[in-house]
Amino acid sequence: MDTLTHFFSDDLSLWGLFLSSLLGATLLPGGSELVLIGVLKLHPELFWPALLLGTLGNTLGGMISFGMGWMLPMTQQLNHVEKVRRYGTPALLLAWAPLIGDALCVAAGWLRLNPLYAALFMMIGKFARYAVVAFAVQ
Repeated sequence: MDTLTHFFSDDLSLWGLFLSSLLGATLLPGGSELVLIGVLKLHPELFWPALLLGTLGNTLGGMISFGMGWMLPMTQQLNHVEKVRRYGTPALLLAWAPLIGDALCVAAGWLRLNPLYAALFMMIGKFARYAVVAFAVQ
């Protein structure tokens, strides 16, 4: 029974991290970094799966915001549009940043920037943030 409990505990921790990361990257408030820290404190052997699933969930959440921006009519006025227009998809390296990250993702979608490059730059920035947090916990 102990092995079964350990398996479900690991699995549920990773799913919880994924969901927290996904929802935290949308316009909903969240603190997925704290969930990552909790998972790594309870299950240090899950370092790489936790880092990768957290990054994946947060990138998908950012792409949800990107898609929401894509669906907005072009007549809508958005903050951060000029910065994203000037720097293009590399501006999404800052998609992890509190307060401006969600706005950057929405603005990039509204500008109809390349979704593949948008996801790539989001993923790089979000991976870097989670890696700093994860390595600090070790």
